[in-house]
Amino acid sequence: MAALKYWLWLTNLPGLSNRSCWQLLEHFDSPEEVYYADEGHLRLVDGLSEEQRQRLQDKSLHRAEEILAQCAAKEIFIVTVQDAAYPHRLRSIYDAPVLLYGKGAMPLFDEEAAVAVVGTRKCSPYGIHAAEELGYQLAKQGALLVSGMADGIDAAAMKGALRAGGFVAAILGGGVDVIYPYANRRLYEDVAATGVLLSEYPPGTPAEAWHFPVRNRIISGLSLAAVVVEAPARSGALITARTAMEQGRDVFAVPGPIDSPLSRGCNELIRDGAGLVMDGWDVLAGYQSRFPHRLHTDKGRLPRQTVEVVDEPETEAVALPTLPVLDLRRNKEGLTDDQIRIIRVLDTREGKLSDEVAEETGLPMRRVLSALTVLEIDGYAQQSSPRYFVRTVDIKDEKKEG
Repeated sequence: MAALKYWLWLTNLPGLSNRSCWQLLEHFDSPEEVYYADEGHLRLVDGLSEEQRQRLQDKSLHRAEEILAQCAAKEIFIVTVQDAAYPHRLRSIYDAPVLLYGKGAMPLFDEEAAVAVVGTRKCSPYGIHAAEELGYQLAKQGALLVSGMADGIDAAAMKGALRAGGFVAAILGGGVDVIYPYANRRLYEDVAATGVLLSEYPPGTPAEAWHFPVRNRIISGLSLAAVVVEAPARSGALITARTAMEQGRDVFAVPGPIDSPLSRGCNELIRDGAGLVMDGWDVLAGYQSRFPHRLHTDKGRLPRQTVEVVDEPETEAVALPTLPVLDLRRNKEGLTDDQIRIIRVLDTREGKLSDEVAEETGLPMRRVLSALTVLEIDGYAQQSSPRYFVRTVDIKDEKKEG
C-alpha cells in the first residue's frame, strides 16, 4: 500500500500523459525513484518537456492519499503495470495504461478467450438482437466478453453474456464509481457484482467525450479479437476495430443490409478482410486449440421469455404473482417518451401485437420495435408469443390514477 501512493502521485500529476509516465518508468525502476529523483536525473529522461520536469517537482502526496482513501471506501482495487495481476496481453500494446482501477473481480485475462463486442449507440432493433444473441453465444461457448457499457450495442452484448451466466469486463471512460450513462445503472451493478469494471481514470472522474477513443485501446488490448456488430461509416466502434488491427488482434463484423447506413461500417470491414460473423462460434473456432478447456461448441440460442397460460378450474382462485412496480410519475428509470407511451398501452396479462401498439400510440413501427426491444431487454416487457407483448411490471401513473 505504501508504494501505491507513488504510483498515484505519478499518474495523477497534471500535464503528465500516460506516455510520459512510461518514459519515466523506462528510465527509473519505480515511481518511488521518480519521486525522489533530482532535477539533474530528470533531465536525462528523453522526451520530457521542461514544463513536465517542473511538474515533477511537486512532491505533494495529498491527491494520492485522497484517491487511496476513496478506493478503500468504495472497494476499488488498483493494478499497476508491475503487478502480476496486470494482463501481459494488455502490457504488450503501445501506450498500455500504466495503472488500472477496478471494481469487481479481476480475471486472469491471459488465460481467457476474451472477445470485444462493440458497436454504435444509435442502433436498430436488428443490431440490438444481434448483439444480445452474440453476447449470449460467446459466453455460453466459454468466452469472456469485453465491451464499453455504452448504450446500444455494447449494453445489449453485455446483457446477453450475463443472461448466459458469463463473465463480463466493462472498460469505462470515467471513474469506475461513475455510472455512465445513468440509464445503464442496473447493468453497471450486475457487472460489478459478477464481472469487473476497469478504467485508467481515478474515482470520481466524469466520462468526458475525449476519454472514449483513448479507452478503446484497452478494450481491444485485453481481447484476442474485436467484433463490430453494427456501425455506420463514422463510428467509435470503427476506431476500436482499427486499433485492434494495429495491435495485431483479429477483427470480425456482423453483416447488415447493404442499404442500411447503420451497417455500412461493418459491411466495409468485411469487404476489406474482416471475418464475417453469423454466430459466436464463427469467432471462437480459431481459438479452440489454444483454450481447449475453455471453449466448446454450443448451438443454443438466447432464450426468449414466454408466458405459459394454464387452464384452471373455475371454482379455484389462482393467486397471481406480485409484479414489481414502475413509477412513471418520477421516471427514475430514465425511460424515453416512446418507451413510456408503449408501457402505458401494454397489458400485464393479454399480449398485444406490435401493430396494435403502433396504432394505439401513434408511433412509427420502427420506433415501436426499437422501444419494445429495449423494454424487453430491460425487463419491463416480454413476448408472450411471436410479436405479442405483455408488460411485466405494474405502473404508477398520474394518467391512470387521475
